[in-house]
Amino acid sequence: MRARAGVVAGGSPDARRPGGWRILTPTVALLCGSLFTVSAISSDGTDLRPGITDLVSLVSSEAEQYEQLRSRVESLTEEVNDLTSSLADRDVARVQGRIADYADPAGLVPVEGEGMTVTLTDSPLGKDDTDQPERFLVVHQQDIQAVVNAMWRAGAEAVTIQGQRLVSTTGIKCEGPSVTLHGVPYPPPYVISGIGDPDELRASIDADRYLSLYRQQAEQDDILIGWDAETDESIEAPAYSGLLDLSYAEPIT
Repeated sequence: MRARAGVVAGGSPDARRPGGWRILTPTVALLCGSLFTVSAISSDGTDLRPGITDLVSLVSSEAEQYEQLRSRVESLTEEVNDLTSSLADRDVARVQGRIADYADPAGLVPVEGEGMTVTLTDSPLGKDDTDQPERFLVVHQQDIQAVVNAMWRAGAEAVTIQGQRLVSTTGIKCEGPSVTLHGVPYPPPYVISGIGDPDELRASIDADRYLSLYRQQAEQDDILIGWDAETDESIEAPAYSGLLDLSYAEPIT
């Protein structure tokens, strides 16, 4: 016969041995009190389980810190350039000349000209307004990347997202309801501008199969994902001012 917990097999309830519990109970109470104390010290009076409000505050704080660091980088870069310019050295002058040659294609020089602007927006429909999957109602990073790639294929001289210049090291990443670009989160709508021949830009976008599907969904009454494409006579693309160093890149052999 299988014994119940706390009862000796083959015996009776009177055969319990409570002596261990008299020692274990105060020990558990002491450990719980220690954990409560450690938790109070760690939280310093704050909630250890932050909600959405704390997450939004964290994103805002990280974006602010990024802007401060970016401004610091700009200041230090200007200081380095000033010190370098003061050196009367032939080798330095030669290197500076090579840097100047690559600055424009690298996105380090502001560009202005005609082109095309595409705006992507989340659908006004909610999950209770349609039977379509919720993922069809929001703009994803691959939607933005498809527009950018179509512009590059058309020979765009410069491309911006939310007014931020794109370079070869730029990464576009979805994080919750926003898209992160150069370490800064941006909410929709997403404004993508490309400087180049407007006809070639539009032809490249129209020929992209992924974007064709996106535009079809933009016209469906049960999806209505936002799409707007317009020709611009004057687009300004500022010089990229972020970090250029790579931490994990490896050369292709």
